[in-house]
Amino acid sequence: MLKQLSLSFEVANAHATLEQSQATSGKVYKAVVRIGHGCEGKATIKVRIKVPEGLVSAKPMPRWTIEKIKGSYKNAYDLHGTSVKEGTTEIVFSGSSLADDEYDEFVVRGTVAKELPVGTRVYVPVVQECTGGAAERWIEIPAAGKTSDDYEAPAPFFDVVEQPRS
Repeated sequence: MLKQLSLSFEVANAHATLEQSQATSGKVYKAVVRIGHGCEGKATIKVRIKVPEGLVSAKPMPRWTIEKIKGSYKNAYDLHGTSVKEGTTEIVFSGSSLADDEYDEFVVRGTVAKELPVGTRVYVPVVQECTGGAAERWIEIPAAGKTSDDYEAPAPFFDVVEQPRS
């Protein structure tokens, strides 16, 4: 028996956030990572997005220069009837400059593996590199019993939800 899940989005004080807080199991998810400012007044020159386990066949929207880092997944996932064991595990956006008083969105599209249980919270670590060697690391993943609000630099996240009934 399938049950409807209503998962709430925790608002964290992170400066790297995801536009959509929920992603449907087995469907394509467009992760829009928002970078709201630079690093203590310095311009952003690079954004690194760690593609989380279970978001397969990840593809970046090429607005900046793109580097796709490939690697093995911890698990194999069914992608349209094909078992996939490797793919893009990190995407690096560079080659431009984002002033401290500007914001931008960095888009990665992938399929949420149907093997991820509904209710799973998936974290998307982001590192923002700025001029002069400054950086913001939005990579903290809460320990058991904690929430993103307990951390200064939490990783953005989305919750896996089931497909709506038709």
